[in-house]
Amino acid sequence: MAKMISPPQSRATGVGALPHTDPRLANDDVLAVFPDFPYIPTLPNRGQLESIVFNDSEQLPGRILKEDRLFFDSTRDQTAAMEKVYMDYVERNYSPYGFHREYASAFLDMMTRNLPPLPVLKCQVTGPVTFGMQVVDANKRPIYYDSQLADVLSKLIALKARWCEMEIRSKTKTADTLVILNEPYLASLGSSVVPVDHGTVQTGWDDIAGLIEGGLGIHCCSNTDWGFVIGLKPSVISLDAYTTAREFLLYSDAVISYMELGGVVAWGIVPAEYKIFAMETVDTLYEKYLAIRAQLCSRMDPVLFDAQSLITPTCGIRFADRGGAVAIMQAAAEISRRIRGRGGAGP
Repeated sequence: MAKMISPPQSRATGVGALPHTDPRLANDDVLAVFPDFPYIPTLPNRGQLESIVFNDSEQLPGRILKEDRLFFDSTRDQTAAMEKVYMDYVERNYSPYGFHREYASAFLDMMTRNLPPLPVLKCQVTGPVTFGMQVVDANKRPIYYDSQLADVLSKLIALKARWCEMEIRSKTKTADTLVILNEPYLASLGSSVVPVDHGTVQTGWDDIAGLIEGGLGIHCCSNTDWGFVIGLKPSVISLDAYTTAREFLLYSDAVISYMELGGVVAWGIVPAEYKIFAMETVDTLYEKYLAIRAQLCSRMDPVLFDAQSLITPTCGIRFADRGGAVAIMQAAAEISRRIRGRGGAGP
C-alpha cells in the first residue's frame, strides 16, 4: 500500500498539463487558484520534450528521438545501460534521474519559489504502462511487451519519481509530497486489441511504490478496470468523473472501502477540454458532483466522503488559452468552496 496523504477535505487542485508557454506564469496561476493544494503543471506547448512520455524519457536506455517519435534502439546491445538502472534502483541512487529545464520547466521554476508551508505539493510523471506502450523498438513493437524492458522501465520511473519527491522536500517547506503516475493507457487493461497484462502492471506498481516515501497516486482519464486500480491501493485515484463516474461507481463497495482505509479520490468533474467546459456552468457541474456525492453518501458517512475527496479538472488542460485554462481551474476551486461551505468538509 502506498503511503496515504492527509485528508484533503474536498480541496481543489489541478491535473497535468497547462497551455502556458511561460513556466513562471503557469505556476503563478496555479498558486493563485489552488493555494491550499497546488500542483506542478507540465507545459507541452513549449515543445515536444515537455509532453507526456517525452518529458520523462531523458534517461531511457537506448532512446532515439526521430520524426516526433520515441524509439528504443533494439539493434544495439543495451545491457550495460539497463544494468545501470537496476543498480541505481537497488542502491536508491536517484540523483542521475532528475529533470533538466527543456523537459520540465515548470517543475524547476516551482522549486525556486518561496512557498508558504503546505500540507502537500503534487507533481506527476508518466506511468510505466503509458510510457512503455508509446515507445517502440526497431520492429515497431511497444517495449512494454518485452518483460525485461517493462521491468527496467518501472524502475526508471521509480527513480524519477523518487527524485521528484526528494527535490520537493529539499527545496520547499512542503510537509509531504504526492507523485501521480499519469496512466491513460490503463484503459487497455482487459482490452483484446492492445492488451495490457495485469501482473506486469502490478509488478511495476510495486517497484515504484517500494521506492517512494511520500504519496503515490494514479491518474487515468479513461475507463479502466477500476477494481484492479483500487486494489493497488494508491494514495490517490484521479479520474475523469465527468465522463466515467458511472463506470467507476459500479465499484462502489470497493470505492467506499478504499476511502475508509484513507484513500483519496480526485473527482475530475470539470471538463478540461474548453469546448465542452463552455457548454457547462459552475452550477451544472456542481449539480453533477452532488449527484456523485449523493450516490456514495447513501451508503457511507458524508463527512468521510468529503474528507477523502479532491475536486479537479478531468485531465490536463492543453487546448485552451491562458484565460480558458484559468477559468477551468477556477471552476474546480469554486465547486470546492461550495462543498466545503456546506459544513461537511474540515478546515
